[in-house]
Amino acid sequence: MFVRKPLNVMLSFALVAMAGAAQAASVPNTVPALPIGDAAEMTSPYVLSAGYTQKVIANRSNQIALGQGNSGNWDMIDSNRTGADANRYLFMPFETGTGGVQRVDLWDTNYNTRTVTIVAPGTQGFVSGDASRWTPWGTYLTAEESWSDPAAAVTSGKGRLFEVTNPTTAAANGGVFEHRKIGPADIRVSHEGLAFDKANNFYFIDERNDSHIFKFTSSNPNATNGADFFGAGQTSVLRVGDGTTQEATGAYTWVALTDAAGNALPGTIVKTDANGMTILDGRATPNEAAFLGTNFDRPEDLEIQDLANGDQRLYVATTTNHNVFALDLANSEIDLFVSRDTEDEATGVAVGSVFSSPDNLAIGPDGTMYIIEDQNGGVENLWRAVDADKDGIAESMSVFATLRTTGAESTGMYFLGDKIYINVQHPASGNDVLVEISPVPEAETYAMMLAGLGLVGFAAARRKSVK
Repeated sequence: MFVRKPLNVMLSFALVAMAGAAQAASVPNTVPALPIGDAAEMTSPYVLSAGYTQKVIANRSNQIALGQGNSGNWDMIDSNRTGADANRYLFMPFETGTGGVQRVDLWDTNYNTRTVTIVAPGTQGFVSGDASRWTPWGTYLTAEESWSDPAAAVTSGKGRLFEVTNPTTAAANGGVFEHRKIGPADIRVSHEGLAFDKANNFYFIDERNDSHIFKFTSSNPNATNGADFFGAGQTSVLRVGDGTTQEATGAYTWVALTDAAGNALPGTIVKTDANGMTILDGRATPNEAAFLGTNFDRPEDLEIQDLANGDQRLYVATTTNHNVFALDLANSEIDLFVSRDTEDEATGVAVGSVFSSPDNLAIGPDGTMYIIEDQNGGVENLWRAVDADKDGIAESMSVFATLRTTGAESTGMYFLGDKIYINVQHPASGNDVLVEISPVPEAETYAMMLAGLGLVGFAAARRKSVK
C-alpha cells in the first residue's frame, strides 16, 4: 500500500512536469535570415514554437512556370466561409502595380492545379490589392491600398473596392470583377482591413498616418448581392471622445459623413477623381471640424471577435505606434489591446521594442489573437496575445514564430480549424509562397509518453511484486 501511492504520485508529477516543459518552449525574437533563394524558403521559412510543422502549398515561381499571370506580393487571405463547399478555397490579391486575385483549392492534392489566378493582373487598372474578405452573401471583396494626399494636384483614380461575384466557379482569368462604390458618394481611401459585424455593418480603414476608421451601414443589410448592399447606406467615421486626441481610448461615437442613403453631406470634401468620377475623399473629410474623426497612425488589419455573451469586438492594428486596439461594438468603448507595455511571457516584463509594427491579425479557434509584424524576415515575429478574461486588454504576449526569408514579410494569416495559412510576401528571391502551419505532437510529448509508459510499467510490476 505504501509503494503504490508514491509511484502514482511520481507518475503524475513527471507527466505534468514534462507537459509543462513542452509548453514552455519558445521561439527566439530574431533568427539568422536565409541566403536569398535558399532551398529552405520552400520547406521551412519559419522558426516555429514547439508542436507545429509547416509546408509550402503554393509558390509564385511555379505559377509563372505553368503560364499563370501572377504579379506576386500575395497579400491578405480569406476563405469561402459560407455556402457550398465552405472553406474549400483560399483567396488572396496581388499587392502590385498590376493587381489581381488568385484562388487556392485546399481539396486539390495536385500542387500544379490547386492554385489559379481568377482575376488577371491589371484588370480594370487594379493596383495594390491588399484587402480580402468574404461577404455575407457569398462573394469575395478586395480593394486597393492606394489613395492620394488631400493636397495632391490630381486626385487619384484608385482607392476602390472590388467584388468578385463568381469566386468559387471562375476559371483562369474568369473572375467577374466589379467596382463597388461604398454608397452613392463613393468614399475613397487606401484600403487594407475589411470586416462585417453580425448586423452586417461594414468596417474599413484608411492606411496611412493621421488617418481613420470607418463604418458603412447599408440600407439593405440582408442584400443578396454587392450592388444592392453597397448601393445605399450611411458612411461614418470613428470619433473617440472629442476627436482631438490621437489614438485615444474610452467612449466613442460614429460621425456621419453621408446621409442615410449615402449622399455626401454638405461640407464634406467631394472631388473628381482621375477617371472623371465624383467621389468623397475619405482621407480629407475627417479632418474637417464638423466631421472630425480620431486620428490613428497607419491603421491596417481589422478582425471581428464573437464574445460569449453575444457581443462583438472589432480589433484594429495601428502599425506606426505599435498598438492593437479593441472596440466593444455593443458598449461603444475602445481599449488598448496590446502595446509595447504588454507583458512578454518569456521575460515577465514589458515586451518593449521587440514588438514592432503590428500589421495583420487573426483569431485562433480558441479565441486567442495572433499578430503579424510588418518587418523584414530575420526580425519579423508572429505573436500570440492572451486575453484570458476577454475584457479587450491582453495580459501577456509571446512569440509564436519568426520568419527567416530574406526581404520578406508575413501577411494574411488566416485560421481554418487548427491550421494556419500565411503568405510570405515580396521575398528578395521574388518567389512568394503560401505556408500551411499545422499542430503535431511535440517531440517533448513523445518523450513524456514514453517516460510515462515506463513509469506505468514499473508501477504495475511493483504492485504485482508486493501482493
